[in-house]
Amino acid sequence: MINKMTVDTHLNDVVTAPSVVLECNNLCKHYSQGKTTISVLEKIFFNVKKSEKVAIIGASGSGKSTLLNLLAGLDSPSSGTVTLAENNLSTLKDSKLSQLRNKHLGFVYQFHHLLSEFSALENVMLPLLIGRSTHSDASLVAKKILSSVGLSQRLDHRPAELSGGERQRVAIARALANQPSCILMDEPTGNLDKQASADIQALIQSVKTEHKTSFIIVTHDENVARDMDKVYRLDSAKLVAL
Repeated sequence: MINKMTVDTHLNDVVTAPSVVLECNNLCKHYSQGKTTISVLEKIFFNVKKSEKVAIIGASGSGKSTLLNLLAGLDSPSSGTVTLAENNLSTLKDSKLSQLRNKHLGFVYQFHHLLSEFSALENVMLPLLIGRSTHSDASLVAKKILSSVGLSQRLDHRPAELSGGERQRVAIARALANQPSCILMDEPTGNLDKQASADIQALIQSVKTEHKTSFIIVTHDENVARDMDKVYRLDSAKLVAL
């Protein structure tokens, strides 16, 4: 249960944590097609530190989404390790892995994946309810988060009643609900116009500054990539720092 003090400070607490939030070491992913082995990722070494924004770019089909899924523990590597908050994801049972993801990771995709029958407020409450907050506590925290992303007047609107940029703001608010260490984004501005994309970039920077959240962003948007602290290119199964 989240008490009143927790609600009041939920978004602003400074928690002592290792400087490296998420990392992978010698990560490889192979697929077999008959007698042929296809190497999607080969010997990937990568980390993201607290309050760091990292972009991963590359051609379609280069393995960017596969890498993101491995970093999130949604897929298993052929070899190598992914460590989140000092936990080796490969050693965790499904229940423990789900708990770790819910606590330390947020997700935002090109298609917002909001539940259409739920309001903005209800969508943001979901991760908190999954984490066993009470309904009233989840509502208080979700309202505060939505206010912080400029949507205090849109709490009761369903996704179909929001603009594309507003829907992505709700998705970011939902990703922030449990104050994660890191937010993974897969083409978050891919469906937005120039102004909405710029607004999302500004919001990402604001979240980083205020909450010390790390970001790993897969993107084709050069403007987004230029705004990152680090940029990597995935090419021929290798990840190269630019």
